[in-house]
Amino acid sequence: MDKILVTGALGQIGSELVMKLREVYGADHVVATDLRSSAHEITQSGPFELLDVTNAKAMFEIAKQYEVDTIIHLAALLSATAEEKPLLAWNLNMGGLMNALEVAREQGCQFFTPSSIGAFGPSTPKDNTPQDTIQRPNTMYGVNKVSGELLCDYYFHKYGLDTRGLRFPGLISYMTPPGGGTTDYAVEIYYAAVTAGRYTSYIARDTNMDMMYMPDALDAIITLMEADSSRLTHRNSFNVTAMSVDPEAIAAAIRAEIPGFVLDYDVDPKRQAIADSWPHSIDATAARTEWGFQPRYDLQAMTKDMLCKIGERQLLRKA
Repeated sequence: MDKILVTGALGQIGSELVMKLREVYGADHVVATDLRSSAHEITQSGPFELLDVTNAKAMFEIAKQYEVDTIIHLAALLSATAEEKPLLAWNLNMGGLMNALEVAREQGCQFFTPSSIGAFGPSTPKDNTPQDTIQRPNTMYGVNKVSGELLCDYYFHKYGLDTRGLRFPGLISYMTPPGGGTTDYAVEIYYAAVTAGRYTSYIARDTNMDMMYMPDALDAIITLMEADSSRLTHRNSFNVTAMSVDPEAIAAAIRAEIPGFVLDYDVDPKRQAIADSWPHSIDATAARTEWGFQPRYDLQAMTKDMLCKIGERQLLRKA
């Protein structure tokens, strides 16, 4: 990767990935784009362009202007929001992806877009979900992700486009507020622990889902993109995970640092139904074998870092 274009740069992953990429490859080598602009470090620390990813012409012009050789396509509606607005989700998630793939094909770019555990469905094996298994999701977000995996495979086989991707679990970060995902409770719970000492979970007790701390997710993207292409068998849909947890497990880890923390429940049937359709745990053997995936954070290490960083941010806001 030399000149990198990132769509959805102000989103949950993009807002941290852009800064990581600029640190590794140089600020001028990472072009950030988003539908909106703001007084954000990303818009001020390197090239930034406004971009609606459903506008293919505008995307092509930016890619050509900056002579990019890599496209990291992150712009998308997340699971809970996509279920509320399925037509918008299809038009944005699939239309934007098709535009990005076409720009990558015309420019000869390496290409990355994330998939998700949402690509699995109720009939997928729930425990230690295999890399290659049945995928029949019952959400618009899941349908988008399965379609995206197949579409990227198609562009690789038909056009030789170097497409790569990861099936992310829930991503936990102290940097960016939740953005409409089913696993957002796992971010909200840490903020609530620091600011209020208690949290009401919309996901039920004993609902296990895979999670990963954002620093591990960023490292996984870069490691996969730098991997020797000849080693990759699966390319566009590697299972990756760091932990399988339910709300009680996160609460217990928080209580090790904040003993008085209280966890309540008020289950949201819509988001619970999405969570129930997903795996309890997934098998990341292919990612470890083909390109050396290895997360650094377990639940305890992530919890300590999350609470510390959120506490520091709260102090800065009060100062």
